[in-house]
Parts: sequence; C-alpha cells; structure tokens
Amino acid sequence: MEQFQLNELLVKDCIELVDLPLSKLLLMNDAQYPWFVLVPRVNDIQDIYQMDWEQQQQFLNESSMLSEVLMEAFRGDKMNVAALGNVCPQLHIHHIVRFKDDVAWPKPIWGLHSMKAYTAQEIQTIKEKVLPSISAILANS
Repeated sequence: MEQFQLNELLVKDCIELVDLPLSKLLLMNDAQYPWFVLVPRVNDIQDIYQMDWEQQQQFLNESSMLSEVLMEAFRGDKMNVAALGNVCPQLHIHHIVRFKDDVAWPKPIWGLHSMKAYTAQEIQTIKEKVLPSISAILANS
C-alpha cells in the first residue's frame, strides 16, 4: 500500500494539526479567517465520489463534526465548506468560519486578499481552542 502524502501546495500553505480517523486536519496559514482544510488520507483522488462508500460516510461525519466544533469555538456568522481543486488536485475540503465583518464578507475569500501568516502564538491559541473539542468527540465515538 502506497503511503499517503500531502500535496506540496498544501504543505506550503498549511500547518498540520491532527489526524482524524480518515482525514488529516490542516490550518491554512492565513490569520484573516479561521480557515481549516480537511484532507482524506486516500491516495490518487481528486473528488469525493472517488472514495468508496464507507470513506465518503466517514468523511461527511468528520466534516460535519469539524464544522460544528469550529462554529462553537469561533462563534461565526456562517460556515463555508468548499471543494474546488482547480489549483491543487489532491482532494481537500475547505472549512472557513466567516464573519459579517471579515475582510472579504460577503464575497468568497479566494484571491481577494493576500494571505497573512499566523504568529507562533496565534497558532498555539487556535490549537488550544479547537483540538481539545475534537479529541473529546473522537474519544466518545
């Protein structure tokens, strides 16, 4: 079995946070939005339909759980979940907490503003805000 590897674009733009049962959870290195990326650890796929049925169900569970945790943690106005894949062909799903006063509202965030990297302290704060809830849910499932 071929070992899973993240696409180089995701490695460059994201911070690895944790492995879920199926997916790798990343934080997009853009401090303008709470922006997370879920990447199923399945090789050679670009779209959800290419996963088998059980993987699709697991992925939907992980995506929904992540959305709920993020909205609880950040108290956003809207959760944007999107899979584009036009630039990075590896299947990855964006989970972005949006606020009516964020720099891009109400427009999509892609290409609107240059990314602003997190500081080490900001990354640590986000980990402390999100990872305990995810760990607790996974432990109880």
